[in-house]
Amino acid sequence: MSRQIGEIPTRTFNPGDVIFREGDEAKGEAFMVHLGSVEIRKLVTGENRLLRVIGKGELLGELGLFRNAPRSATAVAAEPVTLMVIPANRLDHMVKTSPSLASAIIKDLAGRMLAAEERARDAEARSLAAEERAKEAEARALGAEERAKGAEARAREAEERAREAEARAKG
Repeated sequence: MSRQIGEIPTRTFNPGDVIFREGDEAKGEAFMVHLGSVEIRKLVTGENRLLRVIGKGELLGELGLFRNAPRSATAVAAEPVTLMVIPANRLDHMVKTSPSLASAIIKDLAGRMLAAEERARDAEARSLAAEERAKEAEARALGAEERAKGAEARAREAEERAREAEARAKG
């Protein structure tokens, strides 16, 4: 169902209603949760996984405001939900007439940017640790290879001594 909060249009959803699906066209709009909560789900290796639950004052589908690309996840109403609709073609006007909306959008996007930076730092640290473990494993493998070559050389020497001893015994 659609209605308005001041100049901002809204849509309401019942628990379990799909707001949008992964792969859907964004249609140049995003949403801000006014009431209720929304589950963000994504299909990962054939399994529908819950990524996060968002609540009042949080954005969903915000990339639809800035690029024309398919939705990257599915949004499902976790309980009765009222969403404020933010159309890209009215974003400037809405931000100018609703400072609280502008502030919420800025805070939400800044929070997501900081979280993405943190995930990137964590991924870099895991990558560096994995590289270090790979170097240590390579060093152990080289050491094992050197020990094997040494054992092989000692075995050849022992074999040679055994032949010499056998020749002396015959001789």
